[in-house]
Amino acid sequence: MNEKVKKMTTVAMLCALAYLVMLIIRFPLVAAIPFVKYDPKDIVISIGGFIFGPVTSFAISVIVSLIEMVTVSESGPIGCLMNVISTCSFTCTAAYIYKKKHSIKGAVTGLIVGTLTMTATMLLWNYLITPIYMGFPRQAVAEMLLPCFLPHNLLKGAINAAVTMLIYKPVVSGLRRGHLIADTKKSEKKSNVGVMLVTAAILITCIFVVLVLNGTLK
Repeated sequence: MNEKVKKMTTVAMLCALAYLVMLIIRFPLVAAIPFVKYDPKDIVISIGGFIFGPVTSFAISVIVSLIEMVTVSESGPIGCLMNVISTCSFTCTAAYIYKKKHSIKGAVTGLIVGTLTMTATMLLWNYLITPIYMGFPRQAVAEMLLPCFLPHNLLKGAINAAVTMLIYKPVVSGLRRGHLIADTKKSEKKSNVGVMLVTAAILITCIFVVLVLNGTLK
């Protein structure tokens, strides 16, 4: 199997996995905006971007969003556009920075900047687009930006970043064992245990915050 076929096969697998996790895991992070749901497809797309670069992140995002639009989405082309903008602002940013600085520090920096970029981008686009496809007055949407959309996007980015950091190495190792990507282990440093522990703590904190915001924990 040549390298081009290997890449196409791996990208197809990542597209299928991203779509599958989107179907299985969908829930609101902030109870005040139940129509805005979280799903973990950005984690899979981020891993694809870390392996192959930001262009691959963009391609997977568009493919999965289009399939989602024609199968399970109720928001049509506008929802598809919002999906692509949200996913690409996070995953392409993270992948671009990681491509420039291929290290744990680069990955962490990319994911943090990706989270902040996505949050800022989606605050703007929620203000511009949400009144159109949800039928809400623009003023009402503006009043929800800071108390609702801001925590949703920060939590979404933090969860995606934390899980990406935790599972990236095992996923890449599995793909290497399957000879789907090149084995470059000798040139890479081992995972930083301290970073993994901090990442796990961030993920646990996010879970508790979500439970509190949704009234599960009082």
